[in-house]
Amino acid sequence: MSKGPGLFSDFGKEAKDLLNKDYTSDQKFTISSTSYTGVALASNLVKKGGLSSGDVAAQYKHKNAVVDVKLDTESNILTTLTVTDLLPSAKTVASFKLPDYNSGKLEVQYFPEHAALTTAVGLKKSSAVDFSATIGTPSIAFGAEASYMTSPGEFTKYTAGVKIIKPDSNASVILADKGDSLRVSYLHHLNQLNGGAVVGEIVRKFSTNENTLTVGCLYNVDPLTVVKAKLNNHGNLGALVQHELRPKSFLTISGAFDTKALEKTPKFGLALSLKP
Repeated sequence: MSKGPGLFSDFGKEAKDLLNKDYTSDQKFTISSTSYTGVALASNLVKKGGLSSGDVAAQYKHKNAVVDVKLDTESNILTTLTVTDLLPSAKTVASFKLPDYNSGKLEVQYFPEHAALTTAVGLKKSSAVDFSATIGTPSIAFGAEASYMTSPGEFTKYTAGVKIIKPDSNASVILADKGDSLRVSYLHHLNQLNGGAVVGEIVRKFSTNENTLTVGCLYNVDPLTVVKAKLNNHGNLGALVQHELRPKSFLTISGAFDTKALEKTPKFGLALSLKP
């Protein structure tokens, strides 16, 4: 196990993924494969309402470098170059999007023992400088992140938090939105759910005096089928079932309901991901 605390962006990630990942109200089809030259290819087609969009992506790995290229139906080309160990215990990520020539971004991640530091700089004149820092161990860590706009010369975002991870559970407390919101989450793995988990999250918005409580669970029906559900105090209920058709190929059906307005039409989504 790594001695470091991980990136600040990973605080509360497992709980967030259980509550949000794979839920959709759209129709999505994905097919991916790897060529004999080692290039990984993926194609996505999404239908949202009456609109359809898609993209084609390719990834090539060579030694300590990874190149990702994505072309979407709006003629945007996103290219990302990731290099590990260019410097000891460091990772460098460079990205740019065409035809937006001002979208270039350079990020450096540094992982000394018991810490993780990141700095990201946009390559245009009046760009944002993002940085984050965490300190601790894989079991407990403290961290913060901020975004500074060079042109107005002010901070546009600052966030701080703490995470605690145990073998069967993890928790996080994050103060975000310049101190205006507090997010607390707790996830616990249960053997009663065949290796599944339950999660609870509460978000407090101080400026509006509003609280949002969300609870969710994941249940492994069998080695190939997973069921997830979530409900918040506003009456929004979501559920999904995901089945592995073959190794690394998944069919996901999800739905969302407003239990306080049953006359509204429920939303349903379908996602098919194939890897021949």
